[in-house]
Amino acid sequence: MSTAAAGAAQRIEAIWRIESAKIIGGLMRIVRDVALAEDLAQDALVIALEKWPAAGIPDNPGAWLMTTAKRRAIDYLRRHKLRDEKYAEVGRSSMLYTEQDVEEAVDGEIRDDLLRLIFTTCHPCLSQDARVALTLRLLGGLTTGEIARAFLVAESTIAQRIVRAKKTLSANRESFDAPSGREFRERLDAVLEVIYLMFNEGYAATSGGSWIRPLLSQEALRIGRILAAAAVEEPEVHGLVALMEIQASRFRSRIGSRGEPILLMDQNRALWDQLLVRRGLTALERARSLGRPLGPYALQASIAACHAQARSAEETDWARIAALYEALSRVMPSPVVELNRAVAIAMAFGPAFGLQLVDELRKEPSLKEYHLLPSVRGDLLVKLGRLGEAREEFERAAMLTHNEREQELLLKRAAECE
Repeated sequence: MSTAAAGAAQRIEAIWRIESAKIIGGLMRIVRDVALAEDLAQDALVIALEKWPAAGIPDNPGAWLMTTAKRRAIDYLRRHKLRDEKYAEVGRSSMLYTEQDVEEAVDGEIRDDLLRLIFTTCHPCLSQDARVALTLRLLGGLTTGEIARAFLVAESTIAQRIVRAKKTLSANRESFDAPSGREFRERLDAVLEVIYLMFNEGYAATSGGSWIRPLLSQEALRIGRILAAAAVEEPEVHGLVALMEIQASRFRSRIGSRGEPILLMDQNRALWDQLLVRRGLTALERARSLGRPLGPYALQASIAACHAQARSAEETDWARIAALYEALSRVMPSPVVELNRAVAIAMAFGPAFGLQLVDELRKEPSLKEYHLLPSVRGDLLVKLGRLGEAREEFERAAMLTHNEREQELLLKRAAECE
């Protein structure tokens, strides 16, 4: 492949990553089959790969791909003689999608199509693993190999999950309709959970040899932005986007030159991406402006904003962060939230107060194998000068974590207590 052809292929791949979700969402509304919609979209991509290197990339490549894909969908329906009313409906709508006015025709539908696609990939009839894999495949535009590498599982495992998910959805055709009212609220929680799970796995990998996986977080953030554009009146959507934007701003400062983790208090804040911080603060203000009580994601975004707005670690308003964790514990009771609140209280009022709260959490069964509990306790013991006890806590935390980089950091901290 020539250098020019390779460059064109890279540009087409980048365009596909951005446009594929819109195209699949539009096709799904026509054919009501997620597997078929993806196949037809891939057909349009193949045609683009054949034509664009020689003819040049169109001024509006997304519209070109949408037009080509919808024509393929219409041809498919004609060949298979589906229901007359569907055929007539598609036949009428196809008149809209000419080369001249396709963008105008699609823009009015795009939000509904994307919303429908997001709620389909996160449908409750699928397992959580399947939701994540299918969401990354259809909305993130990632290949099965990329998804497998992100979650450190075999590519065949991811491929099987995606195939099974598509079959399950094909057997539940009613799932293609975007929910409304109470069902929308119930399904929205699952959608946000999947997106945030993806982001967190990239932000602090649970296993493997890398502390962070930026690509995974970037795709989760991009999907979150799509959802925010489609569900503009949902404060928790904007809250989640705000949280991810602010957290993503720290990526450059989270690892050292050898890939070792750098904890929040030790990070070089000059490396934080201020554009992402501003985007996050804007999204948080949007969530607040909707006039409803702040939910878990907006409250967590408020905590992240406290860190982002502090010029140095020493200037962090830990008392406010502790109060925000108190509010978070009321809307989302969790031992992990209580552990984070203990850290904030320790920073605001002294390590002895924080250690008292952490010691109470040692009785919590759900935290028995949670590596951050002994890690936090070790940190507080160091500040109190109880180094022997701290070393034991760091060693225990190192045994519990499955991330190699984090294990190295914890063992280093244990050695420093000698």
